[in-house]
Amino acid sequence: MKKGEEKLKKDRKEGWMRIPIGIVSGVIIYVWAYLICLFFIINLIYKIITGKRLKNLSNMSEVWNTQSYHFTRYITFCTNEKPFPFEELKKDINRIED
Repeated sequence: MKKGEEKLKKDRKEGWMRIPIGIVSGVIIYVWAYLICLFFIINLIYKIITGKRLKNLSNMSEVWNTQSYHFTRYITFCTNEKPFPFEELKKDINRIED
Protein backbone atom coordinates (compact mmCIF):
# COMPACT_ATOMS: atom_id res chain seq x y z
CA MET A 1 0.00 0.00 0.00
CA LYS A 2 1.30 3.45 -0.88
CA LYS A 3 1.82 6.25 1.62
CA GLY A 4 -1.01 8.30 0.11
CA GLU A 5 -3.43 5.40 0.47
CA GLU A 6 -2.38 4.83 4.10
CA LYS A 7 -2.92 8.51 4.93
CA LEU A 8 -6.33 8.48 3.23
CA LYS A 9 -7.33 5.38 5.19
CA LYS A 10 -6.17 6.98 8.44
CA ASP A 11 -8.04 10.23 7.64
CA ARG A 12 -11.23 8.28 6.91
CA LYS A 13 -10.91 6.40 10.19
CA GLU A 14 -10.45 9.70 12.03
CA GLY A 15 -13.56 11.03 10.30
CA TRP A 16 -15.63 8.03 11.38
CA MET A 17 -14.31 8.31 14.95
CA ARG A 18 -15.91 11.76 15.24
CA ILE A 19 -19.36 10.16 15.34
CA PRO A 20 -19.02 8.19 18.62
CA ILE A 21 -16.74 10.84 20.12
CA GLY A 22 -19.24 13.55 19.15
CA ILE A 23 -22.10 11.62 20.73
CA VAL A 24 -20.32 10.87 24.03
CA SER A 25 -18.71 14.29 24.43
CA GLY A 26 -21.83 16.04 23.12
CA VAL A 27 -24.05 14.41 25.74
CA ILE A 28 -21.60 15.38 28.50
CA ILE A 29 -21.42 19.00 27.26
CA TYR A 30 -25.22 19.15 26.87
CA VAL A 31 -25.92 17.94 30.42
CA TRP A 32 -23.18 20.17 31.77
CA ALA A 33 -24.87 23.17 30.09
CA TYR A 34 -27.87 22.75 32.41
CA LEU A 35 -25.54 22.94 35.40
CA ILE A 36 -24.03 26.12 33.98
CA CYS A 37 -27.51 27.65 33.75
CA LEU A 38 -28.07 26.73 37.39
CA PHE A 39 -24.68 28.24 38.30
CA PHE A 40 -25.68 31.43 36.48
CA ILE A 41 -28.90 31.75 38.47
CA ILE A 42 -27.15 31.06 41.77
CA ASN A 43 -24.34 33.50 40.97
CA LEU A 44 -26.80 36.18 39.82
CA ILE A 45 -28.86 35.96 43.02
CA TYR A 46 -25.72 35.91 45.15
CA LYS A 47 -24.30 38.94 43.28
CA ILE A 48 -27.53 40.91 43.70
CA ILE A 49 -27.69 40.15 47.43
CA THR A 50 -24.02 40.47 48.43
CA GLY A 51 -22.45 42.46 45.61
CA LYS A 52 -19.84 39.70 45.15
CA ARG A 53 -19.70 36.66 42.92
CA LEU A 54 -19.01 33.06 43.82
CA LYS A 55 -15.58 32.52 42.30
CA ASN A 56 -15.80 28.70 42.38
CA LEU A 57 -18.96 28.75 40.27
CA SER A 58 -17.35 31.19 37.86
CA ASN A 59 -14.31 28.93 37.56
CA MET A 60 -16.53 25.91 36.91
CA SER A 61 -18.36 27.86 34.22
CA GLU A 62 -15.03 28.72 32.59
CA VAL A 63 -14.08 25.02 32.51
CA TRP A 64 -17.36 24.30 30.71
CA ASN A 65 -16.76 27.17 28.26
CA THR A 66 -13.31 25.78 27.51
CA GLN A 67 -14.59 22.22 26.99
CA SER A 68 -17.42 23.43 24.80
CA TYR A 69 -14.94 25.39 22.67
CA HIS A 70 -12.60 22.40 22.25
CA PHE A 71 -15.55 20.12 21.45
CA THR A 72 -16.80 22.50 18.75
CA ARG A 73 -13.33 22.79 17.20
CA TYR A 74 -12.98 19.00 17.07
CA ILE A 75 -16.44 18.23 15.74
CA THR A 76 -16.12 20.84 12.96
CA PHE A 77 -12.76 19.41 11.78
CA CYS A 78 -10.72 22.43 12.91
CA THR A 79 -8.44 20.15 14.94
CA ASN A 80 -7.79 16.46 15.51
CA GLU A 81 -7.30 16.98 19.25
CA LYS A 82 -10.06 14.93 20.85
CA PRO A 83 -12.30 16.58 23.49
CA PHE A 84 -12.95 15.47 27.06
CA PRO A 85 -13.34 12.61 28.16
CA PHE A 86 -11.05 11.23 25.44
CA GLU A 87 -8.26 13.65 26.33
CA GLU A 88 -7.36 15.48 29.53
CA LEU A 89 -9.73 18.10 30.93
CA LYS A 90 -8.56 21.57 29.95
CA LYS A 91 -9.17 24.07 32.71
CA ASP A 92 -9.41 27.46 31.02
CA ILE A 93 -8.69 29.42 27.90
CA ASN A 94 -8.72 32.81 29.58
CA ARG A 95 -7.96 33.77 33.14
CA ILE A 96 -11.10 34.82 35.03
CA GLU A 97 -11.05 38.37 36.33
CA ASP A 98 -10.87 38.81 40.11
